[in-house]
Amino acid sequence: MSSPLQTQFGAVFRNEILLNSKRVAPYVLMVLFVAHALLWWLKGPAVRLGWAINSDYYIFRNFLGFSFLLGLPIFNAVIMGDSVIRDFRLGIDPLIFSKPIHRVEYLLGKFFGNFFVLVCCTFVFSLTLFVLQFFPTSRMIVQPFQVVPYVKHFLLIVVVTHFLIGSFYFTVGTLTRSAKIVYGLAAAFYPLFVVYGLVGLSRMPMHWRTFFDMFLLSAGPRQNGFGETAEYLNQLVVSYTPLMIANRVLVVFAAAVCLTILCLRFAIAEYSNREERFTIVNLATPGHGVYFDAGTFTEIGPADVVRLIVPSAVSLPKVTRTTGGIAALVDKLRAALSVEFRVLRAERSLIVLLPLAIVLSIFDVAFFRVVPEISYSVTYASSTANALLLFILGLIVFYTGEAMHRERELRVEPVLWSAPTPNTAILFSKFLVTVSLSLMLMAAVVLTSIAVQLVRGHTPVEIGPFLRVYGILLLPDVIFIAGVSVFLNVLLRNKYVVYIVSIGTSAALFYLYSIGHNHWLYNPVLYRLWTYASLSTILWQRLYWILVAAACVALAHVLFERKSR
Repeated sequence: MSSPLQTQFGAVFRNEILLNSKRVAPYVLMVLFVAHALLWWLKGPAVRLGWAINSDYYIFRNFLGFSFLLGLPIFNAVIMGDSVIRDFRLGIDPLIFSKPIHRVEYLLGKFFGNFFVLVCCTFVFSLTLFVLQFFPTSRMIVQPFQVVPYVKHFLLIVVVTHFLIGSFYFTVGTLTRSAKIVYGLAAAFYPLFVVYGLVGLSRMPMHWRTFFDMFLLSAGPRQNGFGETAEYLNQLVVSYTPLMIANRVLVVFAAAVCLTILCLRFAIAEYSNREERFTIVNLATPGHGVYFDAGTFTEIGPADVVRLIVPSAVSLPKVTRTTGGIAALVDKLRAALSVEFRVLRAERSLIVLLPLAIVLSIFDVAFFRVVPEISYSVTYASSTANALLLFILGLIVFYTGEAMHRERELRVEPVLWSAPTPNTAILFSKFLVTVSLSLMLMAAVVLTSIAVQLVRGHTPVEIGPFLRVYGILLLPDVIFIAGVSVFLNVLLRNKYVVYIVSIGTSAALFYLYSIGHNHWLYNPVLYRLWTYASLSTILWQRLYWILVAAACVALAHVLFERKSR
């Protein structure tokens, strides 16, 4: 028989999982992690250097990179930072704490519920790598079927490390009740860790460096594997030494200290015991009569009899329709789009996702050697466009699903549908807000790329290549993906089904493209089919996919559940 503590902890735990299942951020993270697993599998150093893609060391190395390099310390803040803050922001904390619930079970239920969601999001990376060992390309070396390394390294490298990071974000966010502080710490994570590595870890002996490195980046062969032969690495089995086990114990202990401090410092606001003050309202005594418009009513006399004077003839007002026509439709669309932008602005995950998308899109041209093909601007535009495409795919799919089903989840859909607003304004505003968000992200990447080009001295800077690559290549992709996403959400009427269909279809197409089946008729993003010189010759292909997007939006309008008013 379960104790009340276990029952209340379990209730909070399950509620957090349910709330996160209705947020868009976990699904965006899942798509991002699956896409990066595919990218690292296809273009990682294993293919170039002859490393086995499922060797024990290569699995260990992938999880080290995933835990540190992919922005997971920043994504951790999106899931863990503001779960308690939401209760206070929505004003439901008095309702929660009016129940017989202890602060420890409330806090631990919140923490472990969100951490379980984070583990599920990161597990898709491990699961994708596990599945990909069954689909090697002709250039890959594959060892016998592996299971244990994927589970072992995922638990000890990813889960344990981010248990500490998540507990820190959760503690800071709960005690300060400020999501901005949490996101600020997340944005400053990499600079702070670099300083810690240069000032602290680099000056320690090797055994102390391993003990105090929470990511275990110093473990493993020299030069991150590049200093060893492929034959040696393919046979290497990474064993966790007592020093590495002690490191993992230290990380868990530090996380327990954070949660202990949180439980001791967290206070539930109590109601004030001040004496209530009452105000006595003296009502005026009624007069002898109440007077109304002389043309309609007469005086109310002592007998309280009212005599209504009805005119002999009343002219009815003329009624004309003022909500029809193109101008009225444009006004309604503009109003609906304004509402969608205000709602989108309140989405906190964008605070982290958009800057991270910008940084990762310009990562290659900012930190590695750039070899100009035609010119530096062409290379910068092509490289950033290819990197940005992945983020745009995930952003459009998940934020379109969120916009399409938001009113139903908040139970305000009957209010929206009762308004004299045509389906065109409702559907097209959701389509346009996603396209507009993608265009803003594209513009930010272009400006950042130009700034990096100037800083690195790769002049002259040309605007034309950026406009050409982004306008001919990415803009039709954005329109097509947004149109298909709107159509799928209307057709399937369940955003989670749409997410599964989108992820499955994208993974299947990506696999087909990687093995050479990449004809433009089923390759709308022209993966591996374009060069800068060929952009002018594929305009008609881009126009074709824009027309397909228009057809999808038109079908969505026809199949929309609400009848036009």
